[in-house]
Amino acid sequence: MVPTLIPGEVLAMSGQAADRLLKLDSGDAALLYIHLLRRGSPGGLNWPEPRLRAALEGLKSQGLAPAETPMPDPAPQEAPPPDYALEDITAALTDRSSTFPALCDEVERRLGKKLSANDLKTLYTLYDHLALPAEVILMLVGWCTEETERKYGPGRKPFLSQIRKEGFAWARRGIDTMERAEAHIQRLTRLRSREGEVLRLLDIPLRPLVDREKTYIAAWDDMGFDDETIRMAYEKTVLKKQSMDWGYMNGILRRWHEKGLHTAAAVRAGDRDPRPVQAGGQTARPVPAQEEQRAREDMERMRRMVERMKQEEG
Repeated sequence: MVPTLIPGEVLAMSGQAADRLLKLDSGDAALLYIHLLRRGSPGGLNWPEPRLRAALEGLKSQGLAPAETPMPDPAPQEAPPPDYALEDITAALTDRSSTFPALCDEVERRLGKKLSANDLKTLYTLYDHLALPAEVILMLVGWCTEETERKYGPGRKPFLSQIRKEGFAWARRGIDTMERAEAHIQRLTRLRSREGEVLRLLDIPLRPLVDREKTYIAAWDDMGFDDETIRMAYEKTVLKKQSMDWGYMNGILRRWHEKGLHTAAAVRAGDRDPRPVQAGGQTARPVPAQEEQRAREDMERMRRMVERMKQEEG
């Protein structure tokens, strides 16, 4: 027989706890419960705060975590970049072995302006503090320029502060080579088109998205949902909430993702109560054979009565 357990320490779970986890129907809650059994606290999971909070509240609702269980302290913030002095920038610009001077010249050409002292400090932060190669920074500048022109019209150029913000986002994702930058830009380009498609599916007029909305759409795209499935989740959301609710809709799609349901056909087959639902949301009780026969007889009598009334009128 193939062993089903890895040798080592065993974590015990009661049958009652397993039943309650199954009732929650949440993969995140199950993972968090295992983590609590193993570590004793929710700390140590590299989850976004909303995801961790939702899983913890689910466990608390079933008595699987103490009501006073605190959320872990937020992750430490990134170390602030150095406050470069003018002497630091001057030294970098006169360093013949550095690619920074050529980078500055090319950025000035692309942005069509002379870089100020603050601009040079910002650019040097990307180059020195984040250690992004010059070619990656140029790809970053190109992407930011394209986005700015798309939003505000041809000829518009981004500020160095915008490029800095996007550069830190790239660094957090480990985009520090030309190959990774190229792959990331391709993904961003595809998501940009996808965002418009999803807005159409959600009956939202085309408009710039806020960061949180972009994050949701990117996650749904990564999960692999097609248009029809996203539309189904939207309709379920509106039916329940009477309006669009990004967080609620994301919860529906995450639950389907955890079940491996990524197409409309799969959702219809695997995410429904097999019992029919009556108006008002009440689940219909099974109809005994005698009641079904009686209903057919009543319909037949009604049909004959209607026919007789038509003949009399004729």
